[in-house]
Amino acid sequence: MSHRIIQDAFQAFASNDPDRISAVLTEDAEWLSPPGNPTAVALGTTHHMVGREAVVRFFAEDFPRLYARDVALTFRGVHVDGERVAVEAAMTATLASGNRYSNDFCFVVELRDGLVHRVREYLDTARGLRMVAGEAAR
Repeated sequence: MSHRIIQDAFQAFASNDPDRISAVLTEDAEWLSPPGNPTAVALGTTHHMVGREAVVRFFAEDFPRLYARDVALTFRGVHVDGERVAVEAAMTATLASGNRYSNDFCFVVELRDGLVHRVREYLDTARGLRMVAGEAAR
């Protein structure tokens, strides 16, 4: 069941559809990314979104301003422990600048009542920043 919830949630996030995104989140949902992550730096947004509205706004409005097209998230592993799920994934996209983006992620997702309550996101921030800044990934 948790695998399906996670797949549905990440499909909703990728849809940029505020209603679909809102439907998979608790009202008090949180999304925590590393400070100085490439998305927050490039868009001038926070690395810690608090509340359903903030997370919906990010995925529906902010995210597509940077990751303009060809966004793909490939799950490499989904590991379930009750209502806590670790997701290993790779994301690729074409940035608004036309540059390619490719990075590995780990998301630790806490579910509550079948909805996403909290996400802790981990990634190679230095690699991401190089790609967003236009330098080739090393």
